Amino acid sequence: MQDAGQLLALGGQGLFDDVHADPLSPRQLLLAGAPAYARHGLAAHALRENLLLDMDTAGLRSGMVLQVGTDALLWLTFQCEACGQLDAIAPGLARRIGPQRGMLARVLRGGIIRPGDAVSMLPGGLPPWSDDWRQRAVAVLAAVPDGMVLEYRQLARLIGVQSSYCRALPRLARAAGLGGKAVTLQDRSSAPRWQGRELFGASAGA
Repeated sequence: MQDAGQLLALGGQGLFDDVHADPLSPRQLLLAGAPAYARHGLAAHALRENLLLDMDTAGLRSGMVLQVGTDALLWLTFQCEACGQLDAIAPGLARRIGPQRGMLARVLRGGIIRPGDAVSMLPGGLPPWSDDWRQRAVAVLAAVPDGMVLEYRQLARLIGVQSSYCRALPRLARAAGLGGKAVTLQDRSSAPRWQGRELFGASAGA
């Protein structure tokens, strides 16, 4: 992690030259709040955020659209789940910080983002996503068009979890009565694969 004099947000993609830039991910960037750093006495960049805001991100909600600076629009998707990687920074940090780590987002409209830019919430907003990855998985499976299937690794990508979650996804799909909507990478059926671009609308890019 390093400080940047400015960031270039690309609509439907994420941040230019960032490892998490992905047109089909709900977690293109992470917004953290300065109050969380002060509350837990964290060193700079400890939460590995892309943008550090002068507000408590626990007050942000999925579906909100933020304007950052004069051009960039960010669609807030869900709270970032505190993972065990935080414990490498400080033992027990993942448990203590809980939902205060930050909010994940997609870039709706690109633009230059600079330190000190104003941040404002636009009226209206977009449909919210669940903070629970299980509920997101069920919602995405339910959206698979009839006659098409979704590979489990693509499902993990669309709901914003690591590929290691693929081990749990088949059981979850069967429990929800949606087992026929998803297949493994090795499946040889002729059913066309759904990529899920429709989940993100025009913001998924070409």
